[in-house]
Amino acid sequence: MENVDKLTENLLQLLWQWATTPWFQIGSTDIHLVRLSGLCFILFFAWWFSTLLERGLRNVAARGKGTHMNSSGVYAFTRIIRYAVWIIGTLVGLKYLGLDLTNIALIGGAVGVGIGFGLQNIFSNFISGLILLLEKTLKVGDFVDLQSGVMGRVTEIGMRYTRITTNDLVDIIVPNSEFINGRVTNWSFNEKYRRIHVPFGVAYGVDKHAVKAAVLRAVDAVPGCITQEVGRKPDVWLTNFGESSLDFELVVWVEHDLMVSPGATHARFMWAIEDELRAASIEIPFPQRDLHLRSGSLRLDLGDDAARLRAMPGIPKPD
Repeated sequence: MENVDKLTENLLQLLWQWATTPWFQIGSTDIHLVRLSGLCFILFFAWWFSTLLERGLRNVAARGKGTHMNSSGVYAFTRIIRYAVWIIGTLVGLKYLGLDLTNIALIGGAVGVGIGFGLQNIFSNFISGLILLLEKTLKVGDFVDLQSGVMGRVTEIGMRYTRITTNDLVDIIVPNSEFINGRVTNWSFNEKYRRIHVPFGVAYGVDKHAVKAAVLRAVDAVPGCITQEVGRKPDVWLTNFGESSLDFELVVWVEHDLMVSPGATHARFMWAIEDELRAASIEIPFPQRDLHLRSGSLRLDLGDDAARLRAMPGIPKPD
């Protein structure tokens, strides 16, 4: 039994000696397996604690009564706190590893070398994410339309990317720098309402006043429209004399739920407009062309075909 205990003790001493054998030095600090394991633990703890802290702060804020703007501010604040804990934990880990953090030139040189070796995109996206969170030009819950054609609701602003969820529940990962360098249309930046245009056409000869009355009745059939507020009442515009139709536009203000689903909203209005136009016996036109024949003579040379026709029985012969 004593031999087994002694063997176990010797084995543990051997493992400890192997784990603490220096590989190289940074300054006056020996770098070995135990120190690297401590660095990994510090970084993991910083990541775990920052996530737990962010979640806890959001839960505390969610217990109170707040508006959409307040919730967006809480999201930005907690996300910045998370990044700060990450940075502090990384600095503590580097200090534990033996780096002299007072040597700003060394840190700046390391960052410069990293950016030069291809980290410029990551660094650019990180800074862009911080700008978005601090300026609040983009918030979680906003409905955006990017220059690249991506359209959807902002569901997450991360360190490197922003997650856009479309109305088909497709998540699109967009680099943060695209929101800084490109054109972004934010449909719900500061307004809860938005005016939309729904074009349609009717046949010529229809009473335009009857068209307007029918389409305004269609607005009442779509929930979420602003119909009674002064300055935001729906209207019907005659916009063009088309080739086959009188072209109109329904101009109507809608609430947030209709605003963030433009495709479905347009389909709802078109459905309701068609119902009301049909009920009012108003014709929806189809493309048509008028053919005008001018008086005159037309020479037709049938050639050999004419001779064969004269030779056929039953065909009257010309005098």
